[in-house]
Amino acid sequence: MLGATEINELMERFGLDARKSLGQNFVADPNLVMRIARLAEVGPGDRVVEIGPGLGSLTLALVDTGAHVVAVEKDDALVPVLREVLAAHDATAVEVVQADALGLDWSALLGEAGQGVPWVLVANLPYNVAVPLIMDVLEHAPMVQRMVVMVQSEVAERLAAEPGGRTIGIPSIRIAWYGEARVLATVPPEVFVPRPRVDSALLGITRRDAPSTAVTEAQVIQLVARAYRQRRKMLRSTLGRLVPPEAFVDAGVAPTARPEELDASDWARLTEAVRSRPTPPSPPAGDG
Repeated sequence: MLGATEINELMERFGLDARKSLGQNFVADPNLVMRIARLAEVGPGDRVVEIGPGLGSLTLALVDTGAHVVAVEKDDALVPVLREVLAAHDATAVEVVQADALGLDWSALLGEAGQGVPWVLVANLPYNVAVPLIMDVLEHAPMVQRMVVMVQSEVAERLAAEPGGRTIGIPSIRIAWYGEARVLATVPPEVFVPRPRVDSALLGITRRDAPSTAVTEAQVIQLVARAYRQRRKMLRSTLGRLVPPEAFVDAGVAPTARPEELDASDWARLTEAVRSRPTPPSPPAGDG
C-alpha cells in the first residue's frame, strides 16, 4: 500500500501534478484502502473493476484479497506510473485499461451478465463524474452486482436517502430503482493527496430487481420529476392533471402525500396505475 510519502515521491519523480480537471485526489492512507477492500467483500476468485486507480494504492489492497482486478484509468500520464507500481509489488492479477469510464462498452470489457462470476465495482470517484458514472453502471452494466465507491459526503447522503428525509430526490429514487444504497463510512480530507476541501464518504450499492416490470425507469422518473418541481406540495396539486383520483386509489398512494414521502415502489405503482387507465379522448378539432 502507498502512504503519503510514497505518493509524493512518485509524483515528484515522474513530474506529476494532480489534475483538477479530472478531480484527482489520491488516497494516501493504507488503513483506509484495506478497509475499502474489506467492505467490498471480495476475495480469491472474485472479479473487481476499479475506476480511476490513480497511482495504485487501492488497487494493491484489492489484489491482496486475491481478487482479479481490471483497473480503468483515464489519465494517460498515470498509466505508466501505475504499471510500475504494480510491477514493483508483483501485482500480476491486474489488467490496466486506459479509457474514459464514462465511454466504456461494459459488455466488451467485462463480458455479458450471467457469464461466470459477477463483478464488483470499487472506486475513488471524482466528484464531477460520480453520479453519471454510477447511473451508467446501473443502467448498462448488469454484470456489476455490487459497488463500493468513494464520493463527496453530500452526494453519498443524497444517493442513499430514504423517504421522509430532506435529502431524498430524483437521484435517490433512480438509485433505488436498481438497488439498495447506504453510506458505509465517512472519510476526512486528511487521507488524500492533495487534500480536497470537502468530506468524503464510502457508498455501498447492491443491485436488486426493479420494483416493476410493467413500466420503465424512464417512465417512472418522468412522473417523479413532475412532482419534485414543487416538492412541498401535495401530489394531487402537482400531479392532478396527470394522475386521476382513481389512479391514486389503485396504487395505494395518498393524494395528500408529498413527493418526499414516496419510495421507488410507490412511484412504480403510481406510474403503473396511470398507464393502465384508458387515455381520455382528445376534444374534436374545430372547423377552423
